[in-house]
Amino acid sequence: MFRVTIRGKFKGLDEAGRAAVLAVSGAAYTEAGTFTHDRGLSVFTFRCQTPGEDEEEAALRALEALDAYGLPYEILNLAATDLREIKIRRR
Repeated sequence: MFRVTIRGKFKGLDEAGRAAVLAVSGAAYTEAGTFTHDRGLSVFTFRCQTPGEDEEEAALRALEALDAYGLPYEILNLAATDLREIKIRRR
């Protein structure tokens, strides 16, 4: 399982697009993805949790989830974290 974070900016977002982004705003990682954004809805962070064998496959699935919203965007940064590699330190 991977958590993918995509930072980008919207290009020409219309009222329907603005409503779609506001409807799925949140900071959680979900399979459908959630948006956090600036007040003017010009830049965003898209968080998506997706299965995958490697970082590249997970990134492609996250991009597909972002594309499913049908919004015009430009990617500024993309990062994927493999949850299998996270170590939990117990006290």
